[in-house]
Amino acid sequence: MTDSTSRAEGRTVLVDPHVHTAASFDAGTTPERLLAAARDSDLDAVAVTDHDTMEGARIVDRVAGEDDPLVLQGCEVSTAAGHLLGIGTDRAPDPGHPLDSTVAAVRRQGGVAVVPHPFQRSRHGVAGRHIVDVDGIEVANAQTLTGVRNTQAERFAAREGIPRFGASDAHSAASVGTGATAVDLPPGASVTRASILDAMRAGRTRAVAGRVPALRYLERVVTNATLKTQSLL
Repeated sequence: MTDSTSRAEGRTVLVDPHVHTAASFDAGTTPERLLAAARDSDLDAVAVTDHDTMEGARIVDRVAGEDDPLVLQGCEVSTAAGHLLGIGTDRAPDPGHPLDSTVAAVRRQGGVAVVPHPFQRSRHGVAGRHIVDVDGIEVANAQTLTGVRNTQAERFAAREGIPRFGASDAHSAASVGTGATAVDLPPGASVTRASILDAMRAGRTRAVAGRVPALRYLERVVTNATLKTQSLL
């Protein structure tokens, strides 16, 4: 799919707003495999959000062809309060800053600031007391065994009036599209990066729930534990 896609009346597009490439320390997906998986999942767009870097997003965007989903460049920023997705950014905000100033940095670039996997301390999820002014929150992160935190996030989003997002949080090609966000474009809007970001910013989103198989989830947990152990050696 390209920015020249014809205009459609009130079209809903399917976006996976949280995927990783080998540019992330805990992932190994190549740009080509990511794009192939996105096509197979019938996604209209995919946001590449590696940890504190735009390198992977830029490469995926560069190699994407006309038949591939739109690529939204972004990153997953390590803020002082936990992780934050910057979707539609030009550069990665510096890590380690407060959540609110990082949200502001994302917005200055025209990006959308979304809190991924909230409340999950083992995954650097942001605690509720810090989630005040953001553009969205993941209420359906596919990397889960029980879904307890997703339920907590759904209730929090409903109570606080925060737009809901779903995502795969894919660290392998097999997980791309297992969770997603339905983005409702206004009547007459073309399917472009700008129109998708505008609709996200306006809160025209709905979470599409999904869950990776338990074995794949456990494999990732083991991999992450190994990486953390090695980093201490």
